Amino acid sequence: MSASRGDPPVVENGGWRWGPFTFRLPFLHTRPCWPELLQGILVATATGLALVPILTGYFGMSFEEGIATSLLISTFLVIALWVFGDPYAPGWTTPALPLVLAFVLARYDTPDLRFQAMAALSISYALLVFALGVTRAGPRLMAWLPPTLRATILIGSALAAFRQVFVTDAPRFLHQQPISILLACALCLALVFSAPVHRLQARHAWLRRVTALGLLPGFLAAAIVGPLVGEVNYQIEWGWLWPPVGDAVAKMSPFSIGWPPLSMFLDVVPLVLLTYVIQFGDWVTGDAVLRDAQPSRTDDPIRIDPRRSHLALALRNFGSALVVPFFPTQGSLWAGVHVVVTSRWREGPGAMRDLHSGLVSYYLMGLPLIYFLLPLLTGLQPLMGVALAITLVTTGFACAYIGMAIPRTNAERGCAVLGGVALSLFDPWIALALAVAAWWLLVGREPKAPARAEAPARVTGEEPR
Repeated sequence: MSASRGDPPVVENGGWRWGPFTFRLPFLHTRPCWPELLQGILVATATGLALVPILTGYFGMSFEEGIATSLLISTFLVIALWVFGDPYAPGWTTPALPLVLAFVLARYDTPDLRFQAMAALSISYALLVFALGVTRAGPRLMAWLPPTLRATILIGSALAAFRQVFVTDAPRFLHQQPISILLACALCLALVFSAPVHRLQARHAWLRRVTALGLLPGFLAAAIVGPLVGEVNYQIEWGWLWPPVGDAVAKMSPFSIGWPPLSMFLDVVPLVLLTYVIQFGDWVTGDAVLRDAQPSRTDDPIRIDPRRSHLALALRNFGSALVVPFFPTQGSLWAGVHVVVTSRWREGPGAMRDLHSGLVSYYLMGLPLIYFLLPLLTGLQPLMGVALAITLVTTGFACAYIGMAIPRTNAERGCAVLGGVALSLFDPWIALALAVAAWWLLVGREPKAPARAEAPARVTGEEPR
């Protein structure tokens, strides 16, 4: 993911340099790009609140406190664009989310303990990423990891995601809104992954515009069909909502509920390592998209700096651990948005002045007004289970097909599935030991394949911000 040592340094346009970072103030260093701004309003509205049903169902939050938590998570994400200047559309490390939820919800019984576990995960992850960034050891670690174990992690994430939707959360969501959720999931899978649909895009411009919206068409279909079949009942309230940020922070910050004990930090080590493997794949994907588009925009040079990316990610995760500890919502790539924005950027200055303007525009110029619009939030409230389901299902499908594409022999494929099942069902330490043992016994040493750059263009990106 790093440039060659012989490459000349890249000097980016605009911003204030501080250390390895670049600060860009919206409306001064970046300009609004209206197509991205409008898409961001729609997509962020549809997907940015998918955590709320988890927060209200398992972490003791009220609806308003869940909104405040989502607001804080979004604010930390936007910091990546404003303060650090990383050239990626930031998002969750979504494939790790099902594994994290399965671990935290099964192992800890109270909201305080669950938030402490999230803090332990975020702090441990921040320390790992910081160390790998300072020492530049991240690429060496990934080169050491066997491809079959990378496939195991992705398949485990897929199985955990499907289990969350169709087993664990089914009584709360799927059984209450079966038609709405299944319709939304089917439509999203078809628009994002269907080979016949992608072939039709070449002949129909309107279909390309629809698929570019990612999860939104499926979400809107559920919003329309749900009331018709009696599964959705809208109770829209008018006015403004002032999210109770102070109350939310008091329920989750380690300064309020206490710091995680040492045993928690030891328990989360396997999940932290697994998340870094997934995160490194996101960087490879983001870099590949930028390098492919850069020759078309020599007027707007983009500096790809793995050290900056590691340090920015570490600082964001550590800061969020102190205020809004919910792991792994502070990732580096919303791949769908990254691809959509970069595709228009490569069309030239007439389409988009510079890449950072397009990225910041998609994030509403860093002004999260949607979290204050009470009609919008109350209108979305009965659909948040739908948003969570389609996010997990599309993420699970993506992880499954990427993971299954990595193994090259029948033994590797069987080992990856066996290890994936272990990761989705067992304690992380036990699951990781079983996965490594299965790899060692069934596959053994294998040639190291380079990290894959062909991660799905709209998959990990369908994650809520």
